[in-house]
Amino acid sequence: MPMETKIAFTPYESVDADALVLIAFEQAAQAHPWIAELVKSGEFTGKLLDSVVLHHPNGVGARRLVAIGGGKSDRFTPAEMRQVAGTIVRSLKAKKMKRVALVLSEAFQYPEYVSAAVGGAILGDWEADLHKTKKEATNGIDEFTLVCPGGVTELADSFTRGQVVATAQNFARDLGNEPPNLLTPTVLARRAAQMAAETGLGCDILDQDRMRQLGMGALLGVAQGSAEPPFMIVLSYTPPVPLAGVHLGLIGKAVTFDTGGISIKPSEKMDQMKFDMCGGAAAIGAMQAIASLKPPIAVTAYIPAVENMPGGKAQRPGDIVTSLSGKTIEILNTDAEGRLIMADAITYAKRQGSTHLIDASTLTGAIVVALGGINSGVFSNHEIFQRRLLDAARIQGEKMWAMPMDDEYKELLKSASADIPNIGSRGAGSITAAKFIEEFVEETPWIHLDIAGTAWTEEAKPYLAKGPTGVALRTFVHLAQNWE
Repeated sequence: MPMETKIAFTPYESVDADALVLIAFEQAAQAHPWIAELVKSGEFTGKLLDSVVLHHPNGVGARRLVAIGGGKSDRFTPAEMRQVAGTIVRSLKAKKMKRVALVLSEAFQYPEYVSAAVGGAILGDWEADLHKTKKEATNGIDEFTLVCPGGVTELADSFTRGQVVATAQNFARDLGNEPPNLLTPTVLARRAAQMAAETGLGCDILDQDRMRQLGMGALLGVAQGSAEPPFMIVLSYTPPVPLAGVHLGLIGKAVTFDTGGISIKPSEKMDQMKFDMCGGAAAIGAMQAIASLKPPIAVTAYIPAVENMPGGKAQRPGDIVTSLSGKTIEILNTDAEGRLIMADAITYAKRQGSTHLIDASTLTGAIVVALGGINSGVFSNHEIFQRRLLDAARIQGEKMWAMPMDDEYKELLKSASADIPNIGSRGAGSITAAKFIEEFVEETPWIHLDIAGTAWTEEAKPYLAKGPTGVALRTFVHLAQNWE
């Protein structure tokens, strides 16, 4: 059963729960004497995510009081709030707590903190053990309550928004976590269509024949080595009175498994290539949230779904394909496949009327070398659009870093036989990949997110399970909601 989440505006002393959680800060005067005593004794510091438990407390209805550190109070942003809530859920469900209440003090009773608190709790409750016959966390939390003593009821709307976005993010994580034998392009298209039917989104699934008729040679070239057919998944949302002059296009790379093709990858960690569809999962999940939150702009997601395999019909290094745009591409490395399917998806999105484009792709190992698993790489041809996205990412606690896009990097993409090769020189690999995609964007305002280092985490965090993260989804939704 999924964890129930709710908000309450009652005094925290009256809350009946297995654990009542209070946030305390470093070097701050503690309002609660028992916390002050624990700080004085050195048992609790208030550092971010530090925690301590008091059993059978007096004066409250809960069976336990838990203090969790918020770090320095002047640095406690919604991102830290999200981590605190996730940590509480993950740590207390392991201790078989059934009902948990987190107190949000008056100083932080603002919409962004409320959304982050419930969102962090829902994200923290997610596990990657769907296919285990014996679950590690068999006794999860039944009920999580966010307690806002004396808070205004308008905060309930922020609470609902947090629920919606986090639930969509967990849906994206579910998709990303599925093994490649169970989540083929066919299954991904089916699950996206099912979600669209349930939420009222428009849905169009382009099959191989339609893509061939249109001329999507770059996408079809990637797919031709697999027995699994490719699809272009199109999910659309249009408000009753859409804001004029803007139609946001979200493009998500969905290679459901990437062997590298003929340019085959090393066997070590190839199992992680089931995550090569996390950009597509983020776009699909974002559309689920957008369907519920109803932003003022039209939004359409384009998810090219393929499997990259080294079959007898697979494309070869040296092949030349013709993209939907009409530009020819020399295939120098079949493992640089993501940019090929994104090229055709972007051209299609432009033809369908998208005025602003954002793509999310687990695209290059080079971005992992540059930024590790902390920041997603941001590449853009439009400074104002990029700044708006970075502001949305900061508010949503998704770390992103702008990368250079100087014209000189385009000089690293030269082919004697075609309009453009699919890889450049060894240096600046993430940038030349972005410059390749830019060739098909042309003048349309565009942002490319390379999420190869942030789409999944190889180690569990106190507030997040190991596995897919759903990165970029919150930023997508925030940008659409706050476009004006």
